Amino acid sequence: MANTFHVAISVKNLDTAIAKYTKMLGVAPAKVKPDYAKFELADPPAIISLNLGGEPGTVSHLGIRYADSETVTQALARTKAEGMAVHEQPGTTCCYAKADKFWVHDADGLGWEMYTLLEDAEVHSIVATPQDVCCSATNVEQSAAPAVNSCGSPTQNAQAELVQIQTKSACCS
Repeated sequence: MANTFHVAISVKNLDTAIAKYTKMLGVAPAKVKPDYAKFELADPPAIISLNLGGEPGTVSHLGIRYADSETVTQALARTKAEGMAVHEQPGTTCCYAKADKFWVHDADGLGWEMYTLLEDAEVHSIVATPQDVCCSATNVEQSAAPAVNSCGSPTQNAQAELVQIQTKSACCS
């Protein structure tokens, strides 16, 4: 599998957005949840996720989906060697998917999600508290500076509980 470009877009009405993107892209979404839809394009290889919440019509974040965890680990090592601040999230559940990922920010604070999909999940996020929900509008807005926890959940916390987000999230995958 080749690396795939990812863009997450905030929308105000998911059903309307799904209908428009289906017509525009010529394919049906690969995944639809109450607050999330994902389109997977083969040519060009791209993942476009629609996320209910955030500032409608704006890019929430960008990313690259890698073929496997080893490639994510290599990209992480290279990024760290360049002196960039990263937020690591191995084995996290976010946006109805379990993934190995890390986050970096460009010079203007735009978040980039570098990840591999491990498996689909039936819940939006697994977090310790509702405030830790991945990719929520507040977490993404606060992630402009690399030192701030971006779009993440504390996956190492043994006290984590399942939290299904219905309408207050904007995310990825």
